Amino acid sequence: MKQTNGQQIIQIFESWSPKKIAAMDGDPIGLAVGTLNKAVTKVLVTLDVNLAVVDEAIEKGCELIIAHHPPIFRKLANLRTDTPQGQLFEKLIKHDIAVYAAHTNLDVADGGVNDLLADALDIQQREVLVPSYEETLYKLAIFVPESHADALRQALAGAGAGSIGLYEACSFTSTGEGRYKAQQGAEPFAGSIGKLHVEPEVKVEVVVPDSLKNKVLRAMYNTHPYEEVAFDFFKLETAAKTMGLGRIGTLKNSMTLQAFAEHVKTSLHVPTVRVVGDLQDMVTKVAVLGGDGNKYIQAVKRAGADVYVTGDLYFHVAQDAEAMGLHVVDPGHHVESIMKQGVASKMAALCAEKQLQVSFLSSELSTEPFQFI
Repeated sequence: MKQTNGQQIIQIFESWSPKKIAAMDGDPIGLAVGTLNKAVTKVLVTLDVNLAVVDEAIEKGCELIIAHHPPIFRKLANLRTDTPQGQLFEKLIKHDIAVYAAHTNLDVADGGVNDLLADALDIQQREVLVPSYEETLYKLAIFVPESHADALRQALAGAGAGSIGLYEACSFTSTGEGRYKAQQGAEPFAGSIGKLHVEPEVKVEVVVPDSLKNKVLRAMYNTHPYEEVAFDFFKLETAAKTMGLGRIGTLKNSMTLQAFAEHVKTSLHVPTVRVVGDLQDMVTKVAVLGGDGNKYIQAVKRAGADVYVTGDLYFHVAQDAEAMGLHVVDPGHHVESIMKQGVASKMAALCAEKQLQVSFLSSELSTEPFQFI
């Protein structure tokens, strides 16, 4: 295992949850406090950063905190150490603990907050609820000797090329002949210097999302036997994938709104929920959006959801939902804390693949400000 630094860790994190997919203009994501240019052996993953969480990071010997909610959401007018916020930053800096925030990009990311919530609620056949980002799709065509075609296809698939919907390792292969004359100084795969060589070749075609272009090209160069690789890249009109906030899908079995509300409480580990709608109505199609989902009720209704799971529901928005016949279950904002274990597990696996010596710890503290009595 190799020792690593903060830059490497965040580079891996952003390969999964890049900043460009953030769904909010001006979202204060990225490095908020400290530096990433240092050795990191332990990372604490938390929903929020408060003084108790910082003390937890100090006690556990963490050099980096990855948080979902940015600790600096609005520009600071000052940095006074006689205020709670100033004391927070003072303690972080004194103990050389960096804080990195992943907010709406982690909401949007595959396997991020909304997928974790949907997983917990066992929502099937999921789709994006509110599209916010479309990734450019390319077609890569590579000419390779027949003898190396299988190895090339495997390398491209391993780098993420060839994913179409629910299918992976998709490719198309056509056969032909490649011709070349190697000049002095070349080291040809086959043939002789100065003589025209004919090589049985195939053309392997795969689709590649923009975010994986460099990774796929590295896989191609590392696997291809030629000194000079012949390939074409074409930009496609269709998007590689549509990403966005929230998820919508179906339950395995229909249930009453009351039973579903109990399911939410149990699955998301909350003592109580607020519910809009007739508790005896049956629900099957479920939309979920972590955090504050007030402004999306129209989109949820248009998507055909029977019930909407979201937090921070306003009084008048609840009335609007009731009027349009949309059931709502509000388990609160803090259910996003599901990301702690989800991110810690995901990052531990990604860093293990790179043989990096770093531990990811899920914060054991609750940052829920409300008590339920």
